[in-house]
Amino acid sequence: MDQNERLGLESPRILIVEDDVQIADMLRASLIEQGMLVEVAGDGTAMDAKMRAMAFSLVILDVMLPGEDGFSICRKLRASSDLPILMLTSVGSDVDRIVGLELGADDYVTKPFVLRELMARVKGLLRRAKSAAVKSDAGRKRQFRFEGWRVDPVRRQVHDPSNARVSMTTHEFDLLLAFCNNPGRVLTREELLTVTHAGLAGPIERSVDVHISRLRQKIEADPKDPVLLKTVRLGGYLFAADVEEIDG
Repeated sequence: MDQNERLGLESPRILIVEDDVQIADMLRASLIEQGMLVEVAGDGTAMDAKMRAMAFSLVILDVMLPGEDGFSICRKLRASSDLPILMLTSVGSDVDRIVGLELGADDYVTKPFVLRELMARVKGLLRRAKSAAVKSDAGRKRQFRFEGWRVDPVRRQVHDPSNARVSMTTHEFDLLLAFCNNPGRVLTREELLTVTHAGLAGPIERSVDVHISRLRQKIEADPKDPVLLKTVRLGGYLFAADVEEIDG
């Protein structure tokens, strides 16, 4: 089952990967109260078994796990899937949060967390992903093309000049789409923060820069000397590519 099918489920299915039984039970009960289907795995091995048996809409992934840690699991998931990932990190650990974002996590919540905030972040990620997945195909389908790359906003897919599909996180795709819609215009960090966090409170200051860095790794020939996605000092970022709008 692909992501569109998975996100089209009437009740989202959430996988909690957490070895602290008390925290896992609290999250499970709260998510079920919100009408979601929930599975719990205590480590990476149990997670793999759950994911082979069924499809999920989102993963809540703890950093500190027995055996394979959450960072390694996040990297593995992102290499093979664009499934939304919400990481749970230690309180006050900016390093954990930055590393998680760099590895492809879509969002993070620090422990101990406010349950209402975590639920808001889960719902925000699900809402954005599902909205994109079930968007109507009626009417003209817009796609963007630049430097041989192709961006499909309806299917939320990106293909490189060789036509190979490039996996991107929710935030990376949202950023790329914002740049395709505004080529040649400087977009401030505040504008981009609104795009990538959809109004959720409390993102760390560097989160936009982290997502930009990851996006450059995927679309630039030399990420250390970007020619497409340029930094504007004291301004923000500018997409310097010639963007063409085409029919899908």
